[in-house]
Amino acid sequence: MRVVVTGIGMLNSVGLNKDESFENIIAGKTGVGRITHFNPEGFASQVAGEVKGFDPKTIMNPKEVKKADRFIQFGLAAAKEAMADSGLEDYDSDRFGISAASGIGGLPVIEKASVIVETRGPRRISPFFIPSALVNMLGGFVSIEHKLKGPNLASVTACAAGTHAITEAYKTMKAGMADKMMVVAGEACICPVGVGGFSAMKALSTRNDDPEHASRPFDAKRDGFVMGEGGACLILEKYEDAVARGAKIYGEIIGVGESGDANHITTPAAGGEGALRAMKMAYKMAGEPKIDYINAHGTSTKYNDLYETMAIKALFGGKENTPPVSSTKGATGHCLGAAGTIEAVITLMAMQKGILPPTINYEEPDGECDLDYVPNKAREAEINVAMSNSFGFGGTNGVVIFKKVK
Repeated sequence: MRVVVTGIGMLNSVGLNKDESFENIIAGKTGVGRITHFNPEGFASQVAGEVKGFDPKTIMNPKEVKKADRFIQFGLAAAKEAMADSGLEDYDSDRFGISAASGIGGLPVIEKASVIVETRGPRRISPFFIPSALVNMLGGFVSIEHKLKGPNLASVTACAAGTHAITEAYKTMKAGMADKMMVVAGEACICPVGVGGFSAMKALSTRNDDPEHASRPFDAKRDGFVMGEGGACLILEKYEDAVARGAKIYGEIIGVGESGDANHITTPAAGGEGALRAMKMAYKMAGEPKIDYINAHGTSTKYNDLYETMAIKALFGGKENTPPVSSTKGATGHCLGAAGTIEAVITLMAMQKGILPPTINYEEPDGECDLDYVPNKAREAEINVAMSNSFGFGGTNGVVIFKKVK
């Protein structure tokens, strides 16, 4: 069975839909700025990639908004866009499943409920608290909205969750358990506990005096990642079904890879050894094709960027053989569990439009990070095969390879 992507949707800090987001990424714009969701004074990191101007009442019944945390709302918006983009109207609901993803889920409502129980007592907790917070409720809400009665799955593998949701959907279809799958991801953890927690780990950038340049993947002066938020969705179908109904095909999934570092709870394995094994798995499954572009995990942290660079060079047998690589997190920030799905959408759009997204804020080369990172300006290129990487805390790695269908 061949599995293809026939619909996509996306929103993040640079746009409220896939086209606006992609155009701004290609233009080298960033959505990173000083935090406005709360007063960040006193926090080590005061910058984030916030989604601005999003009104959940435009995609939900206003009475239902309070039942769904912001990460679910983002997923609903992306799913609505992807379904419309796919053109699907008549389908067998029993054979249409969902694979959802979020790294943390409803952290803001957990934070709020914790304050309420301490200050006002347990009887004042909202009955919608638990349904708002659970990661799998993203799939729950979306499946109800679109009447998807096939397998209902959720990946909660930190920053690899969005890519793992794609691989889970792919494997579900290959196993014959569904004819179509929706992959949907959402993350919205820019709240005091989220920012404070990552700051306590010293994982975030503290370039508070220059927010727009805080997320700088592969740059020598990178000092940590910048939290982002957003959502994305992909509609997966059997190739034959997509062709039969004349659907637009964004790309075919030809390889997926997963691995575990078994090394450290937060630090990736030395040299990117775990990431390399996931890339090798996907590359072998794909038939070791010529890769034209890699959308890197590229978080703007010291070790991720270094080790991912080392792993890419090891995969291709040296710097001289590697394809162009870029990280779009300078534009969007790091959307945690939604990052992999967002970046898969970006990768597919880059493939369709024949343009390499830039790595912005790349100002000072790092001698150890020495690949072609498409610095600062987008570049036209024919992209027939592309790889997208995602790696998460706990040593969890996910890779997906897409091929243009001609």
